[in-house]
Amino acid sequence: MDRHSRSARVVRRAVPLASAALAALASASRAAAHAGGVRSATRETVTVPTWLFLATGGAVVGASFLLASAVTDRAYIRRIDTWGRALPDAGRAARVLARGIGVAALLITVVAGLFGPVAPTENAAVLIVWVGWWAAFVLSAYLLGNAWPAVDPFRAIAGALPSLDRPYPERLGSWPATAGLLALVYLEVVTPMADDPRLLTGLVLAYLGVSVAGSVVFGADDWFVSADPVSRLLAAYGRVAPVARADDGGLRLRLPGMALTDAEWIDGRDDIGFVVAVVFVTTYDGFVGTAAWAGVARPLVEAGAPALLVYLLAMLVGYGLFLALYLVSARAARRTADTFLAPGELARRFAPSLLAIAAGYHLAHNLATALSLSPTLAVVLTSPLSPPATIPVLLVPGWVGGVGVAAVLGGHLLAVWVAHATAYDLFPDRLQAVRSQYGVTVAMVAYTMASLWIVSRPGGAPPFV
Repeated sequence: MDRHSRSARVVRRAVPLASAALAALASASRAAAHAGGVRSATRETVTVPTWLFLATGGAVVGASFLLASAVTDRAYIRRIDTWGRALPDAGRAARVLARGIGVAALLITVVAGLFGPVAPTENAAVLIVWVGWWAAFVLSAYLLGNAWPAVDPFRAIAGALPSLDRPYPERLGSWPATAGLLALVYLEVVTPMADDPRLLTGLVLAYLGVSVAGSVVFGADDWFVSADPVSRLLAAYGRVAPVARADDGGLRLRLPGMALTDAEWIDGRDDIGFVVAVVFVTTYDGFVGTAAWAGVARPLVEAGAPALLVYLLAMLVGYGLFLALYLVSARAARRTADTFLAPGELARRFAPSLLAIAAGYHLAHNLATALSLSPTLAVVLTSPLSPPATIPVLLVPGWVGGVGVAAVLGGHLLAVWVAHATAYDLFPDRLQAVRSQYGVTVAMVAYTMASLWIVSRPGGAPPFV
């Protein structure tokens, strides 16, 4: 029996085991749905001991590493990685329509935010931003493909203005996008903008102003490719999707996540820092909504510590820990693989695999919101300034929470496979390729257990509310 047949047999035997593990974990917990301040579901604790729930999740990821290590046929790995089919281009008319929809959505957001109802579930601005964009559109970016470049209203407006075309400072790299992403999530957490349409509109207009200023100084292409946090975020998520833009400019269908094996778009530590920030921000957003965080933060605030500072320190320390854990795992990979490759190069090559983790947790965090409040958004859009008296909300069945837990684990399993394919591309020796993944796998197990712990926790109000 050849190596390809043995590898295929291992995979066929592994699929039922992985499916059973995912099903068991999915039935153990229901995840919370959250999009900004618009909440649509109640978080429930797990029905099994938390330590067993977390240990099982970590074990699933660890076991997936062992199963992936059994697939050693490079030709088989390459065949999965490179499989694809060309898709017809959407055409100029579709792109013009998409851009028109984006600009119209921005216009409705601003008008409804300034002059529409105050209640968040009746205001089109709140629903467009948190349900239509953050929940549904971002979800589509990693499940289908990233359509943001065609829709982006900020780039449409900024790109229509003249530019000074000054060179973008290379030393800044992706750090402005990283800082912008952290700042946006911090503001979402510490301000009532998710419940206050006027405040939300102010942020949208401020974001438009920054986009215009950056484009006028550096040019739209450099600004939105390097420094704009939203464009960078959706471009990163788009690499998890099955549909992506090919090198020739057309569309290409691939297996989900296989574009993550290409790390050419990650140039240095700044890009690594952005990828880690994508993983961290959704984790942070979920963590500060738990009763556990409220139990930590409330005594500090009551003792006189400014709430804004408490949340800021939690974000900076948390992001620092996430980044440090990943960089340490890259150094461990260099030692265990016994390679002359620098830790920075290993960190760069393995970094894209983390985006599968971020996508899984974003889905777990926002799926219920997208499903339950999409009818609300559709009805409110029919009359943004004076919505109907009766606004529907879809009752989401309990099993949707199980889908969220499965998404967390599924994202981690995909990340393990991407890291496995990357290792075999980096190292000619089989044992060296397997050993290079030890540190990254440990980091993934830690991220998995943190994510599962968050989705299993009961919610708690922030101390400043």
